[in-house]
Amino acid sequence: FPGVRFIANVENRGFPAANNQGIRVAQGRYVLLLNPDTEVLGDALETLVAYADAHPDVGVIGPQLLNSDGSVQSSRRRFPTLATAFFESTWLQPYAPRWVLRRYYVLDHKDDETVEVDWVKGAALMARRTAIEQIGLLDEGFFMYSEELDWCRRFREAGWRVVYLPAARIVHHEGKSSEQVWPARHIHFQTSKIRYFRKYAGRPIAEVLRMFILANYAWQWGLEATKWLLGHRRA
Repeated sequence: FPGVRFIANVENRGFPAANNQGIRVAQGRYVLLLNPDTEVLGDALETLVAYADAHPDVGVIGPQLLNSDGSVQSSRRRFPTLATAFFESTWLQPYAPRWVLRRYYVLDHKDDETVEVDWVKGAALMARRTAIEQIGLLDEGFFMYSEELDWCRRFREAGWRVVYLPAARIVHHEGKSSEQVWPARHIHFQTSKIRYFRKYAGRPIAEVLRMFILANYAWQWGLEATKWLLGHRRA
């Protein structure tokens, strides 16, 4: 592949910083962020480009992501509210009011429906070069998680549309890298969530959220310690 430029880092700089390296040297009119644990199906890339060419007001397009078994993976979102932050990916998620996560995961639209959304997952995300030049690169203050949420929000605030396009399909074998460091994955997810809310809702709200998440962990530690004292042993 003589057209490929390979950049080797001696350390893990995080998702935004590494992708920004690629964006800076890329020369196309579109930029594709694509995780290493993905498989592009058929003419997915051509479909994304054709749609972007036909809709010049679209700054970001996300394909339909599929799980390894072929089922549809949730990849389209609305911007999180504070209620979303307290329920999603915490021990309270099973008890969340149905409307909170239904709204967040855009479940009021069918999986095979092309729809304008607030943001799409960065595992496979195509952005317009001219839009990037207007709003800037990914925020390297995030290490992993929420960086594409922040980026799409900046695109939206600048007037660009974000679209979920299920006609383009990509398999995402989710978490194959981060599952090797499961505790770090949780920490990055939650610290990124807090950073996002600090950036857009202010420090007081972010601190309340941080204390809530720390209380979540304290509860889990206490629960696991009690189970251990009662003789429970993990596999």
